[in-house]
Amino acid sequence: MYPRRYPLSKLRRVALEQQGLLRAAPYGRGRSGTAKTIRQLGYVQIDTISVVERAHNHVLGTRVPNFRPHHLDELQRRGEIFEYWYHAAAYLPMEHYRFALRRMHQFKNSDKWYRSRDKKLNAKVLHRVTVEGPLRARDFEGEHNSKGWWDWKPAKLALEQLYLQGDLMILSRDGFQKKYDLPERVLPSDVVTTPPSDEEFAQHLIDNTLRSHGFATPRSITYNRRDNPLRTAVKRLLDEAEASASLISFELPNGERVFADPELMEQRAPSAPRNVKILSPFDNVVIQRDRAMALFDFDYQIECYVPEPKRRFGYFSLPLLYQDRLVGRMDCKAHRKDRRFEVKHLSLEDSFTRRGREEQFRVAFSDSLRTFATFNQCTDVTIKNVTPASWKRYLS
Repeated sequence: MYPRRYPLSKLRRVALEQQGLLRAAPYGRGRSGTAKTIRQLGYVQIDTISVVERAHNHVLGTRVPNFRPHHLDELQRRGEIFEYWYHAAAYLPMEHYRFALRRMHQFKNSDKWYRSRDKKLNAKVLHRVTVEGPLRARDFEGEHNSKGWWDWKPAKLALEQLYLQGDLMILSRDGFQKKYDLPERVLPSDVVTTPPSDEEFAQHLIDNTLRSHGFATPRSITYNRRDNPLRTAVKRLLDEAEASASLISFELPNGERVFADPELMEQRAPSAPRNVKILSPFDNVVIQRDRAMALFDFDYQIECYVPEPKRRFGYFSLPLLYQDRLVGRMDCKAHRKDRRFEVKHLSLEDSFTRRGREEQFRVAFSDSLRTFATFNQCTDVTIKNVTPASWKRYLS
């Protein structure tokens, strides 16, 4: 039914090129490169785990030379990006604000509790922000005596509820403390605030996914969105685009149907330099487990959410990209006070180590590891364990 097929090597390189992982400075450097990279990727997931540099900084640091975490703060204050949910908490281009309204309205109009059911408290918190200006959770009375988000003090829960339903926005961050304000005081004057229709939102997701990944299955376009009308709209628009020849469809080796821009697929596959990229567990390349398996034959799971006895590779193992293949995982920790970067366990795929590329990989990995340690404010690197053990002499 779908006669076109492309070699996986080409598909991997197309995807990695669209993700900004094959060329140096694909979207520029510093703050402007950070803004362009977020627009290209469509979103960058935010995460608080700090075993190594936090996920949003890690994803951008992998792609943007001279990236610094303060660039995100500056872009947020300048109104070029905003925080909201994509499939998780994320930085998004400000021009995508309109498409976040759909989820905001769902939170606001649903009877399902998410953060705070206390409408009276929510109204008081909103009034204070309206009258006093931008506020943080710590600006409200009450003690925070818990170590977990599920026991946040009531005012914090109210702020998050108001944020999720669109009554407040995150203006900026003070460290990792969010500062909330009214949307009308945060949004640039030219931002469209009309909610999209199902079809408009479906087209937005299609465009976003194809731009950032090069090709996509209907399932990947609606990833983590349990919305049958949306899925129906996506399928209809893809079929219409194929009928008009603005998109083509073809099969992956696993039989999944994917869609792509025909001009992109007609181009010669980009080259993959002999570089190692140390990726975040929340990197856009690997966050969809099925896609990573289909393209890279790499079954990746973030094991910090897995009970310790069931972990195979470690609490926070980082995927390793070498040329156009995901070749292993590195469980590590940045001991910033000691300025020491510890690789607890480096595990390489059997399919990679059988090829006998020890020296080529060693040089590329060494360069990347030193750069990544510096990014994590560390000067010394230690490697404790390597699988297979025979590779430790090449890498330690």
